[in-house]
Amino acid sequence: MHSGPRPPYDFRSDTVTLPTPAMMAAIAGAALGDAARGDDPTVNALERLAARLVGKDDAVFVPSGTMANLAALLAHEVRGGEVIVEATAHLYNSEGGGLSVVAGAVPRPLPGRRGALDPDDVRTAIRGGADLALAPTRLVCVENTHNAAGGAVLPLSSLAALHRVCRDAGIPVHMDGARLFNAAAFLDVPLAEICGHVESVWFALCKGLGGPVGAILAGDAAFMQRARRAVKMLGGGMRQAGLIAAPALVALAEPWPGLRRDHALARRLADGLAAIDPSLVDAAGVQTNIVNCFVDRVTGDATAVAGALAERGVLANGKRNRIRFVTHAQVDEAAVEAAVAAVADVMRCGARRPDAVEVIR
Repeated sequence: MHSGPRPPYDFRSDTVTLPTPAMMAAIAGAALGDAARGDDPTVNALERLAARLVGKDDAVFVPSGTMANLAALLAHEVRGGEVIVEATAHLYNSEGGGLSVVAGAVPRPLPGRRGALDPDDVRTAIRGGADLALAPTRLVCVENTHNAAGGAVLPLSSLAALHRVCRDAGIPVHMDGARLFNAAAFLDVPLAEICGHVESVWFALCKGLGGPVGAILAGDAAFMQRARRAVKMLGGGMRQAGLIAAPALVALAEPWPGLRRDHALARRLADGLAAIDPSLVDAAGVQTNIVNCFVDRVTGDATAVAGALAERGVLANGKRNRIRFVTHAQVDEAAVEAAVAAVADVMRCGARRPDAVEVIR
């Protein structure tokens, strides 16, 4: 099941998946052209399919999700204004400050509940242009699923209420939908039903979908005209990009069984961790393919725990007091069992002495 030099059980992210044989065959047979000139038939087919799936007028294939977010910010013309974001959003915390440095906006972080902004908080936070001392609100950004909140899915009712607030104020909503397909799989609704509550959206092709690279940004015709210009400015004009669009088409053909399998594996992992110690995980709150394991009982340094897990053949991301596990197409039940066993062993070692950090190193 696994190939290449990677350790046998890699839960660091769903970005670590390798192309399937069907994807490699699609690459070999892809019809190609100059995508930056609109001449690549495979890229064009991918963009048409993606726009149809999310229910928008148009879509553009870009190299990364960070570029998709930046292009969306530029297309929404946020420069000189505020962008309301959830305080732990990827856009605000993990994209190098591009919101301000590149797009020229002021972030307005608001605390959310499991990654979801409260519509009433947003209504209160929105600023108009009457007070010349304040930067006016230009955009509201949401994230679905929410990475820092453990892959939490935004409830449709909450998203709809937020969209009504923003529409009444004349403020567009942009969705960072890196794992949008995971959200749709959990809710068991079409993508377009989720995306009907936002003006623009992007989703990753290289995460839960398992494609090798790239993202899709979509919106209405006027927005997309500005977005395509922004993508060009940011260096996203690719040439024979059908080579990476072809496996994406394979990934989009039938994604749902694989995503639901990933979710089931994540719940199994969460249940296994909870059986070791209920303080490690909110098992009932695991909805999609991300499991946050909190190691406060042993140490405040999750990087030490991650290092100890790696010594036992399990890779996961460790930061502060949390280990993040992500399930994907190239982990299975055996991998989950190995991860649970490794965590149990580390917890036993770490509990033997007060200086647990040194023990688990």
